[in-house]
Amino acid sequence: MDVKQFIKKHREEWNQLEQMVTLLSRRRNGVTGEQITQFYRLYQKAAQNLSYCQTYFPNVEVTLYLNGLVSKAHNLLYKDQISSLKQIQYFFSTKFIGLLVEQWKFVLAAMILFFIGALGSFVSVLNDPLHIYSILPADMVQGISPEHIGSGAGKVDSSLMSASIMTNNIRVAVLAFAGGVTFGILTIYLLVTNGILLGALAAFFGKYGKYYDFWAYIVPHGIIELTAIFIAGGAGLLMGYKLFVPGQYSRVLQLKNQANRSVQLLLGTIPLFVIAGVIEGFITPAAIPLEAKYIVAFLTVIGLILYVIIGKLKLVKHKATEDFDS
Repeated sequence: MDVKQFIKKHREEWNQLEQMVTLLSRRRNGVTGEQITQFYRLYQKAAQNLSYCQTYFPNVEVTLYLNGLVSKAHNLLYKDQISSLKQIQYFFSTKFIGLLVEQWKFVLAAMILFFIGALGSFVSVLNDPLHIYSILPADMVQGISPEHIGSGAGKVDSSLMSASIMTNNIRVAVLAFAGGVTFGILTIYLLVTNGILLGALAAFFGKYGKYYDFWAYIVPHGIIELTAIFIAGGAGLLMGYKLFVPGQYSRVLQLKNQANRSVQLLLGTIPLFVIAGVIEGFITPAAIPLEAKYIVAFLTVIGLILYVIIGKLKLVKHKATEDFDS
């Protein structure tokens, strides 16, 4: 059976399930036992259809559609059985990792775009430090003093700085995500320009022999911060790609489906930005040895790796449980 025959055969049942999801979402009372039975039957059939599509049509749009439909039905079916705290725990420990694994190519694309910008500006400023004036505002460049890097660490309000940094980084992530509605153009611009900023600064400090010092003030918070930005940027690129290449579905439907997934990816980055903001506000400017800052950076890398590994293990276990139940 080809994909068109498959869609034609089951489309009516999927439409019925969509209608049932809408009905049950709006009406918490007055739902009959017959309606619940019908809903559960349609949910099971859609889940079986999804499993079939994942096996035989893994890269076809109908698989994405069914995944969203089954997820909505599943959440509606079991949401009263799970407390809000457990839902939050499940999202950050399992579901977010699942979304991240599914969309890793777009996250990687976001990272590549960032480093293209960084490499270009790094080479430019390394060849001629005066190029930094064409990259950064003049007043910002005048405020940079490689010889005194970190000397003003004790003069800042760490709490205020941490809050300000978190707000700014989340704003950048939201813009990178929202840029998906511009077919990803704004997302690409933000990723490249942020990379250009980092590359230019790295080369500028490097010209003064301050590579070690510069990166000591960047990597403790930067690894987590950039990871979150790449995830948000990947979400924006995914949305832009699906709008640009909608497949057999309309762009409106693609926007609806991808916006839901992308928003979840964006929400998953918030704890990362909080952690990065705390590190940048309290540890980065602290008057501690540079080696200690690198140790913090190393620990953040280990933490991220363990988070993904543990999340993938929980995801596999969760899928195995769902397959057994169905």
